[in-house]
Amino acid sequence: MALPIVVGVDGSEPSLRAVDWAADEAALRGVPLRVVYASLWERYEGASLADDLGKPSDQVMAEDIVRTAARRAQLCRPGIEVSTDVLPEEPEYALVREGRRAHALVLGTRGRSGLVEMLLGSVSLAVAAHSTCPVIVLGGGQDNRPSAGDHGRVVVGVGDKGTDSAALSFAAEEARLRHAALDAVRAWRCPAHESTDHPLLAGEPARLHEQHASEVLEKALEQVPTDVEVNRRTVEGPARRVLLAASHEADLLVVGARRNPGHLGLQLGRVAHGVLHHAACAVAVVPERT
Repeated sequence: MALPIVVGVDGSEPSLRAVDWAADEAALRGVPLRVVYASLWERYEGASLADDLGKPSDQVMAEDIVRTAARRAQLCRPGIEVSTDVLPEEPEYALVREGRRAHALVLGTRGRSGLVEMLLGSVSLAVAAHSTCPVIVLGGGQDNRPSAGDHGRVVVGVGDKGTDSAALSFAAEEARLRHAALDAVRAWRCPAHESTDHPLLAGEPARLHEQHASEVLEKALEQVPTDVEVNRRTVEGPARRVLLAASHEADLLVVGARRNPGHLGLQLGRVAHGVLHHAACAVAVVPERT
């Protein structure tokens, strides 16, 4: 049986946009959609849920939330198989567990203190940091849907994983399904101690580092199917800054995250953490095999 796309909902507008994305994702992949509400969500996200729905908190019913989300998904993509569930658990634990039996998790976010487009909700951050399947996070101010194709681009950050990169494989499949171009980006930097003021040697260290970045990129792209249009980009600068700049021209930004089974803290890395907070498009965090 095909693994479903799972979307976490809480009744807020960002989570309903996540339903749209998840419905499109399920339709693109030909898999079921599972709509999940974790009933203790308000402990983390506060009274804003009730405010979003225009009701007192004691009138916000989980069954209504999942029923509305399922109906929206079926209107968005008629014909997809949709199931719902209400889980009486802490949301991050419930969603991480759901991810063990999912192709991908899709989540919206809600920021606070007037920084809706910049701050990531605590539940989405925790799930992205611990899920064993890819997690697609739509920021509070984003209205991205794969069917819209505003940019027709999927951007993936290429690290040192090489041809065994789960993030690159996921990004290539997303690009293929959407008939979008895949922008494979490799950031590089020339350490300050390698620079020189000698006029005959100036620029040589930088050239070597850029050449190495190009070689790493070419090696990694050997795994990409030939029917995917690939744009290769080596850019000087910190990976976080380079990928954030690329996100302004993308429908989806894909980054990898290594998992350490013995570590209990957030397992994202600085680059994934940074793009989740500040990217201009949806972000997919893909666990890398260790």
